Amino acid sequence: MIFRGPAVAFLLLAVAGGAQAQQQPDWPCKQVRVPDLAVAGVWSGPPLDAALKAWRDDPAIADLVARLAPRRTPLDEAERLIADFAKAAGDRRKERLTILLAGVYERMDGERRDVVNGLDRFGRRLKEMAEKTREATQALRDAQDAKPMDAEAVKKAGETLQWRLRLFDEQRRMIFYVCESPALIEQRFGALARAIIAAME
Repeated sequence: MIFRGPAVAFLLLAVAGGAQAQQQPDWPCKQVRVPDLAVAGVWSGPPLDAALKAWRDDPAIADLVARLAPRRTPLDEAERLIADFAKAAGDRRKERLTILLAGVYERMDGERRDVVNGLDRFGRRLKEMAEKTREATQALRDAQDAKPMDAEAVKKAGETLQWRLRLFDEQRRMIFYVCESPALIEQRFGALARAIIAAME
């Protein structure tokens, strides 16, 4: 069994690099860790405090929020739903659309926070796997350096290292995709917020 030192080093640096860059010990992504959506980036109206308390008590708005927030609802369909809601609101259009915006914000802000917390857990899991890979690497080195060398022990240690490398690499390959999730939520919220605000005009 050949010792794959460079492969181990590459895999371990892949985890350490992103976390150290952001000074977040468990954060596995290159992107800056921002757990909350910034509603101020799209909303310049009055504070949403009252609307944030009201939206869950309005069945029509709560139902619409549940339909708008998930990515499985295409944006063109979401925009149509918003336009229909605005038309039905009549003279209370701006008031009710403000409450709708607050509901979409709170729902998607909570979703984004959950995703960010999940990425922290993912980062911790990668660090634990990295440590186990280091231990397996050292075990193989020790088996190879033993005098006399036990061929069976070297074989088992090598198989363990290969298994841990494969498992680690599978998880590492997921980083790019899972780290995009917070940005995708933010992009969708921005698109929905713009559609809601446009419907107020």
